[in-house]
Amino acid sequence: MEVLHAHCAGLDVHKGSVVACVRHMVEGKVTTGVRTFMTTTRELMALSEWLSVEGVTHVAMEATGVYWKPVWHILSDGEVALVLANAAHVKNVPGRKTDVNDAAWLADLMAHGLIRPSFVPEEPTQQMRDLLRTRKQFVGERSSHTQRIQKTLEDANIKLDSVISDILGVSGRRMIEALIAGQTDPEALAALAHERIHATRAELEASLRGRVTAHHRFLLRLHMNHLDALNAAIAGIDQEVDGKLEPFRGAIARLSTIPGLSDLSAAVLVSEIGLDMSRFPREGNLISWAGLCPRSDESAGKRRSNRMKKSTRWLKTTLIQCAWAATRKKGSYLQAQYLRLRSRRGAKKAIGAVAASILTAAYYMLKNATPYQEPGANYFDNRTKGKQVLRLVNRLRNLGFAVQITPMEA
Repeated sequence: MEVLHAHCAGLDVHKGSVVACVRHMVEGKVTTGVRTFMTTTRELMALSEWLSVEGVTHVAMEATGVYWKPVWHILSDGEVALVLANAAHVKNVPGRKTDVNDAAWLADLMAHGLIRPSFVPEEPTQQMRDLLRTRKQFVGERSSHTQRIQKTLEDANIKLDSVISDILGVSGRRMIEALIAGQTDPEALAALAHERIHATRAELEASLRGRVTAHHRFLLRLHMNHLDALNAAIAGIDQEVDGKLEPFRGAIARLSTIPGLSDLSAAVLVSEIGLDMSRFPREGNLISWAGLCPRSDESAGKRRSNRMKKSTRWLKTTLIQCAWAATRKKGSYLQAQYLRLRSRRGAKKAIGAVAASILTAAYYMLKNATPYQEPGANYFDNRTKGKQVLRLVNRLRNLGFAVQITPMEA
């Protein structure tokens, strides 16, 4: 097998140590050298110096949790070309598994160009990604605490969520804070509701008549304080993100014109896939990387499954949420696509196709720096106009009608 990189290295990265195997190919003869370094900054600097002295040009390492990141950051300051490998793609053959063997295996794969590099974004994109992923986690925690507040109210037989759509809105917060302060009179609590609330005063009083104890008030205060802290943290993240948006502002403004994408979801999309689309040869590669295409599962000529591929939850879930929002945009191509596929394939597969269409549009908008072009709800009908006419005519004939087609004058 042809050797592409004569001087390369493989790194087996752990939390506390890095096993490095250097591989040299000189005049047809392979020589290797193995050293172990700790993961402190001084030791990683020594690793970088050793690789430079050895004349290594390419280094491969596995994506092991977050432990590869400090190694990557320090080695990226040098002259070597770094390749991050998916651990599932470079799994060693069964047998004697040691850290040295794993590092040597990575070096051999790197020498022959058999490692498919994983996408590692630039530092600004990576910072945006960290912030927006943290924001999503905090939003999830906020939803969990809202449910815990509802659970505590139910335990006290306060049916507030039955008459108010948002128990943490203006009216809901007033009533919950009054309950925490010790107010138990249903009439006094109902009087705190906003004048535009849909529920009647009698419904509010009935829902607020319960058995609130000191234990319930303590839990409600605990969850409300935690909820306020989460809201403050999310606001802080939003402010930090806004300060780092300048390199991405133009791309986010273009992507937010796609039906279903808000400014926030467009920022999430950019932070996950980056701005440089040259790393994806075609839109199909990006769709496959995002896990929005059917996986390949065939045996003996039979297709066993056509479920979507597995992928990280960050990009895929955002696109699915945007796809559901896009289906509510009347007169749009994406809504027409969803309705067309739902009747034949079901809602779940239809929404996956809409998400793939959104990602396809984003791919070409980022690649060519072009605005979104809406094909319109009649796109599918116009594309197969002849087939549509023939189908409708045959249907009328089957119902016993004689049909004569006369084109309308322009």
